[in-house]
Amino acid sequence: MMRDYIPKYLNAFLLVFATFAVVFAIFIAKDSKTSSHLYFSTSSSLLTSTFSSSAFITEKRKKNGSNPGSGSWKRDKKVEAELATARALIKEAQLNPNSTTSSPLGDEDYVPHGDIYRNPYAFHRSYLLMEKMFKIYVYEEGDPPIFHYGLCKDIYSMEGLFLNFMENDVLKYRTRDPDKAHVYFLPFSVVMILHHLFDPVVRDKAVLERVIGDYVQIISKKYPYWNTSDGFDHFMLSCHDWGHRATWYVKKLFFNSIRVLCNANVSEYFNPEKDAPFPEINLLTGEINNLTGGLDPTSRTTLAFFAGKSHGKIRPVLLNHWKEKDKDILVYENLPDDLDYTEMMRKSRFCICPSGHEVASPRIPEAIYSGCVPVLISENYILPFSDVLNWEKFSVSVSVKEIPELKRILMDIPEDRYKRLYEGVKKVKRHILVNDPPKRYDVFNMIIHSIWLRRLNVKLL
Repeated sequence: MMRDYIPKYLNAFLLVFATFAVVFAIFIAKDSKTSSHLYFSTSSSLLTSTFSSSAFITEKRKKNGSNPGSGSWKRDKKVEAELATARALIKEAQLNPNSTTSSPLGDEDYVPHGDIYRNPYAFHRSYLLMEKMFKIYVYEEGDPPIFHYGLCKDIYSMEGLFLNFMENDVLKYRTRDPDKAHVYFLPFSVVMILHHLFDPVVRDKAVLERVIGDYVQIISKKYPYWNTSDGFDHFMLSCHDWGHRATWYVKKLFFNSIRVLCNANVSEYFNPEKDAPFPEINLLTGEINNLTGGLDPTSRTTLAFFAGKSHGKIRPVLLNHWKEKDKDILVYENLPDDLDYTEMMRKSRFCICPSGHEVASPRIPEAIYSGCVPVLISENYILPFSDVLNWEKFSVSVSVKEIPELKRILMDIPEDRYKRLYEGVKKVKRHILVNDPPKRYDVFNMIIHSIWLRRLNVKLL
């Protein structure tokens, strides 16, 4: 008797489950159509997306109740007109990449050139327009140390430095008038939230949801800007391993807003169409003096160097094959006492930069600072500023399965190509370098430029 009821109960359960799945799918699809147009591929962990145009956002604002005759609407029209002008000028530069000779852009400090750039003329045009036009409003709500402040040393130093520079208007893009802003910065520090509020015993990650969710709710009620754009013209920045996780709890922050992250991992739903990667730089003491140095190519006696702990999925493979096994490929889990880490980089031709727990590695900037060609071993990693920089011209990429062949791959690189890679490293250094105060074209201005491009929805091809 009971057996006769089991299929009925099972069928009923399956029917309810299927109905829930369909409703949930419709909800997600509807939300993505009305906000980010972002879809998750069922055949791949990578994201594919299309971006909303300014016209779409404008229409969205109308539906959200913006009054065409209000001051905020006039501000929107003026801001969007400025962005439209910038898009047109950048597009013109993209279509005429050789215009540097016929119509050079004046710049007393630096003129981008060479193959380390995907399109040097378009980048230069875009950068100059950014300096002239781009305005960022920093929400003033929230108190330090959770907001408006960050640590400026160790592996998360970039998050703290950026927050502090924006707070003190060192970068010169900040506006105090939100109606004149092109983007809005949410000035929370994921590092400081976890440092002060996360209990390492309880390990309640929902502390991120409470702090960030409450903050977005506060600014969305006090100001019209979040609601009128659905968060499209807002950005957050984090170098913490959980930076991406911090955005999960606010759907529009996750799907719509610009997320500026060190760990730009597409398998964790980093979307390069709208999110911006930036380099992870480990300032051990917070000092930025003497970051750069190194021997000339002919004086570099070590073929390749790596020293680091075994964690993540890639490093154990590297250490298993090469740890203290070769006189040319110097790989250490624990660096011998008689060797200096920085000096080893500065006398090596290639510096091996494998991902660890997270895809980003501070060894990439360290290699560039040392004039050492980075050997990139990672998966699903979107490299910093790769919408502007052509990483193939100053680094070597090696897949995980090629790790056993690492020595052969590096030995087979002709000397003339190595010298070109070395020269590329020297050129790109200015874009990765930390300066206090920031200098034009340095790492902080490149971060701002990445945000600028995403606000414009422009790719420099």
